Amino acid sequence: MEALQAVLPEIEKSGATLVAISPMLAKYTPQLVQKLGLTFPVLSDPGNKVAAKFGAVYTLPEAMREVYRSLGLDIPRFNGDDSWRLPMPARIIIDPAGTIHRADFYPDHTLRPEPDETVEILRRM
Repeated sequence: MEALQAVLPEIEKSGATLVAISPMLAKYTPQLVQKLGLTFPVLSDPGNKVAAKFGAVYTLPEAMREVYRSLGLDIPRFNGDDSWRLPMPARIIIDPAGTIHRADFYPDHTLRPEPDETVEILRRM
């Protein structure tokens, strides 16, 4: 998260706005923003409706549910349903007219878009 916060001024300098989208219920978002020290908006996507339109939702397998539970991560409570559906990490670059210029999805949740690469993509636009 620190790397992302570090490039945020460059993202803004390009005229872009960084926005995160989460299936977490909006009532939990302020607590997450504070805990992570985020300085950009985190929007709520209850039921993963937006993520599903991009085909970027998966159901967590039972074995992983147990891992999440053992770590005290109550996904059904935070997301407001018991589907155990989560969005894939992604980077989607959309211009003000609504044209998607780039969409990268990361099925392996341990991989994330590199913030520096995002800045470079924005510079080339």
